[in-house]
Amino acid sequence: MPIQVTCPNCLKRFQVSDKFAGKQGPCPACKKTIRVPDASEAVTIHAPEDDGPKDSKGQSVLKPITRTDRDFTRRHLYIAAGVVIGMLFLALGFRFAMGGAPLWAQIIGILLLAPPVVRTGYSFVHDAELEPYAGVELRNRVLICSAIYTAIWLVYAFVPAYVLELDHASEMSWTTAGIVFSVMILIGAAVSVGAFELEFINGLAQSGLYFVTVILLALVAGVSLAGQPGARRELDPDWEDEEFVDDLVQLSFPVEVTRATESTFLDRARQMNGTVQDLSV
Repeated sequence: MPIQVTCPNCLKRFQVSDKFAGKQGPCPACKKTIRVPDASEAVTIHAPEDDGPKDSKGQSVLKPITRTDRDFTRRHLYIAAGVVIGMLFLALGFRFAMGGAPLWAQIIGILLLAPPVVRTGYSFVHDAELEPYAGVELRNRVLICSAIYTAIWLVYAFVPAYVLELDHASEMSWTTAGIVFSVMILIGAAVSVGAFELEFINGLAQSGLYFVTVILLALVAGVSLAGQPGARRELDPDWEDEEFVDDLVQLSFPVEVTRATESTFLDRARQMNGTVQDLSV
């Protein structure tokens, strides 16, 4: 039986016949003299003892648990690609036929895009060393994550308009919109981490895939997400002086006012009207 030898000088590993056990000789690589281990110094690796139940032939009746890899199938790819391409054609149709997608179409698009994009993203970003979710459990997690992704669009719809006192979210600048979209992607990444037990960077990739897809389709559909000028609120320069004075007198002084006092208010009202017109110009 050959003996495994490792040269202590050059760390070259080789085998020699057992008749050289305990003897010295040159290393075939570095030519330095080394000693061949004795047979008693050999390390024997024993197989683990199998104490499980066995059949009549002494073979174990227990079968090892094998892992089934659940890779991304073509069916999933076709479904995701079909939904995105269908949404793309609908977006182009709304753009050229109606000048932009109406609100109801935007809401339906956000809802329909979420499940296939989330499922596709999970297939690419899940940890390959761990058993991925499958079956009913995967479906439930995809639906929960998709519902929360859809609800995150409320951040875009209401938060900037409330904070910046805008009539519509599309009136904010593109810089502000970029910050809002970044916050939405970060929130979505946290949702992915909680729903699928991903690393944060993988959850960020899954969240970014969904929100970037929706934003691009919205731009294709002609939806104004930001950069739209707000409606200017201007005072009407064609005030009726007498009506203005009457309203002012009624609001400020519920008591009867003399003609001289009313004339004074009329002069002040005209001066205020001229000042407002100069400011509006």
